[in-house]
Amino acid sequence: MSGADRGDVDNPAGATQGASPAHGGGGTGISGPPTVAELAEGLYRVGAVRFGTFTLKSGASSPVYIDLRLLVSDAALLRTAARAYAKVMDGLLFDRIAAIPYGGLPIGAAVVLETGRPMIYPRKEVKAHGTGRAVEGVFQAGETALVLDDLISSGGSKLEAIAPLEAAGLVVRDVVVLVDRQGGGQEELASSGYRLHSFTTLAEIAAALAEQGHLDAERLAVIESYLRGE
Repeated sequence: MSGADRGDVDNPAGATQGASPAHGGGGTGISGPPTVAELAEGLYRVGAVRFGTFTLKSGASSPVYIDLRLLVSDAALLRTAARAYAKVMDGLLFDRIAAIPYGGLPIGAAVVLETGRPMIYPRKEVKAHGTGRAVEGVFQAGETALVLDDLISSGGSKLEAIAPLEAAGLVVRDVVVLVDRQGGGQEELASSGYRLHSFTTLAEIAAALAEQGHLDAERLAVIESYLRGE
């Protein structure tokens, strides 16, 4: 598991620590967190990790594509992912999870069920009718929101999601994702004062799949070269 050093932080608005489930006790429920190898195998099995030549949202070309939206089609794998998030969240101080639409929302719901922690979410589009709220869910200004998304490449979409949360009076310090694609997102968030915490990285997933025989040495070398920026 990777993540920035959290250090000593204050505890505003009574923010609570860790990912303890609502039914009491420590940990994340009946099962412990998965290994990176277990998660990688599951993601490969459902087609959430694919190899080839892909164009990312940023316009950059990538030899690997990770589509965590497929998690919703496999209940067991979705819960495995939720357990992984619970591990990453353990020790972090926050009042509410703030899941980023759209990829982070179903995962966030699974994490809520796994940990018992409440969730809110910033809207992608604020509607003129109804309440017109930019942030959905119950919260109080001054509370700490833990931003949750599926993965990160650059940090732009995370910063866009954080803006309405802070505008609503919430405090944001930390962002959690399942996979860090190692595309500079951690550094971009850090430059704006936020800490990234990920369960695993693209390099770790590629290494695990190579060990399991799903990725040959030539393609692994291509991915490693890509991650070095070559």
